[in-house]
Amino acid sequence: MNAAVQNRGLSCRFGDVVAVDDVDLEVNPHEVLGVVGPDAAGKSTLMRMAVGVLAPSAGSVHVAGLDVHLQRARARGRLGYMSQAFSLYRDLTVGENIWFFATLRGVSRSDRIARSQRLLAATGLAEFTGRHAGKLSGGMKQKLGLICTLVHEPDVLFLDEPTNGVDPVSRREFWDILADLRERVTVVISTPALDEAERCDRVALMSGGRFMAIDTPSGLRRRVTRPVWEVEIDQPFVAAELIGRALPGAEVQLFGDRVHVVAEVSATEVRQILRGGGLAAEVVRVEPSLEDAYVQIVGAAS
Repeated sequence: MNAAVQNRGLSCRFGDVVAVDDVDLEVNPHEVLGVVGPDAAGKSTLMRMAVGVLAPSAGSVHVAGLDVHLQRARARGRLGYMSQAFSLYRDLTVGENIWFFATLRGVSRSDRIARSQRLLAATGLAEFTGRHAGKLSGGMKQKLGLICTLVHEPDVLFLDEPTNGVDPVSRREFWDILADLRERVTVVISTPALDEAERCDRVALMSGGRFMAIDTPSGLRRRVTRPVWEVEIDQPFVAAELIGRALPGAEVQLFGDRVHVVAEVSATEVRQILRGGGLAAEVVRVEPSLEDAYVQIVGAAS
C-alpha cells in the first residue's frame, strides 16, 4: 500500500531554534492520524511544511506520491489545508465563500453546485448559505472552513487544531463529520486535546519538535506499565501536592476533581499519604488514559 503522506528527515530551523527535528512519518490511505502535543511542540510548523506553505530546512514531504515542494502545483490539487486562524472572507456569505474557493480551485460550475449542496447538508449549514461568515458562531465557522477545504475533493486533508476555541457540542459534531469522511479522505489533524486523539486511528505524540511515539490509542495506553490510581477528592490540588512530595518518582496528574497517580504503590499507601495531610479519599485502580501514556512517554524521553 502506497502511503498517502510520507515525510523523511523533516526538519525546520528558525535561526538557533529547532521547531521540527528530523521527523519521519507515514500516513496510510483513509487513515485519521492525530498529531498531539502542547503549544510549541512543533505541530503547526510540521503541518505548514507538509502542505508546502513553509519550506523545510532539511528532508522531504510527499503527499499522494507527489513532492510537495518540487511538484507544488500538482500536490496542492491533491491536498486540503485548514489552518488555526479563520481564513475565510467575513464579509462574504457562506454560499459566496464556498463559490469563491471552488472557483479558485478550478472546480467546474456543475461540480460546484453538487459538491456544495452535499457538503452543506453534511455539515448542517444548508439553511445558512445567506449568512455572512463573520456572523457565524465559532463551530459554524469551522464547518464552513472545512467545506471550503473539501470542495475540490482532496485526497489528503490537513487540519491544524481545527476545534481550538470551539464549544464541546460543536467539537463533537466536527469529529462526527470527520468520521464520515474516512472512506474518501486521509486526514492528518493536530490537536492539544487527548480526548480528541482517542478518535484517531493512530496518534503521534510530539514534544520538542520530535515524535516520541506513534501508535494506536490503545497501543499507547498499553505502554503504561505501572499501576494507575485514581483519587477522587474535594481538594485535588492539595492532594496532588501531598502525593507528589511523598512519592517523588510518581507521575501525578490532575483530572478535574480527581488525581491520577502512576506509581508502584498500593491504594493503602496512597490513602496513608493523604491521611497524613488530614485528607480522606476514595482510591481505586483504573485503566491508563491517553494522558497517562503521554506523561509517561514524554517524561521518559525528557
